[in-house]
Amino acid sequence: MMKILLAEDEHKIASFVKQGLEESAYEVDWVKDGKEAIKRGLDYEYDIIILDVMLPQIDGFQVCKRIRVKNSHIPILMLTALDSTEDKIKGLDAGADDYLPKPFDFEELLARLRALTRRSHVQNPERAAAEDVISIADLVCNLSRKEVKRNGKEIKLTAREFELLVFFIKNKNKILDRAKIAEQVWDINFDTGTNIVDVYVNYLRNKIDKDFEKKLIHTRIGLGYIMTTNDKEE
Repeated sequence: MMKILLAEDEHKIASFVKQGLEESAYEVDWVKDGKEAIKRGLDYEYDIIILDVMLPQIDGFQVCKRIRVKNSHIPILMLTALDSTEDKIKGLDAGADDYLPKPFDFEELLARLRALTRRSHVQNPERAAAEDVISIADLVCNLSRKEVKRNGKEIKLTAREFELLVFFIKNKNKILDRAKIAEQVWDINFDTGTNIVDVYVNYLRNKIDKDFEKKLIHTRIGLGYIMTTNDKEE
């Protein structure tokens, strides 16, 4: 599942875009100001960033420039009510790959995202290949081969365990509550009467953590689970 960062302070527009993208099988993180957009864009891995120009605290042009310093390859689509040629040039000069004026048709947004993804893979074949491999510490997961290794040792997982691991790695350093895990991995509304999430997390721990000194899956009491190399807080 492709992961998108959406930076938009207009609640109505953001809710509409987020819902539409999630219904189109994208995973979406939504932030409402430029400062948080920079933090997310630099700290987490996304496939595409959708960036509004008129953001509070730090505008979209500056956000784009800051992210481009670290990541020159990630596709960035800018959204704005400013539709002048000068504004478009300013956005592209800041490092944006495309520029979509408001209001826009949602189908056009989807088409732009597909085009940006194709272009990114053609221009950066190394990045396209790298997207098949995700990792944390010495744990490496090959998405296309469905292979998992830790410190070079192959680990056999069931299909559901593999999906759970992928979800954890793609959201590393983020606390994930049981409802979110159940929704994303099992595609069900979380039922507080079942402990399926806890059971499968335990299965996964026994396979990827039990025989290794450094533990990666941690419990945050009352909150859920987190995959991280920082185990200072339990």
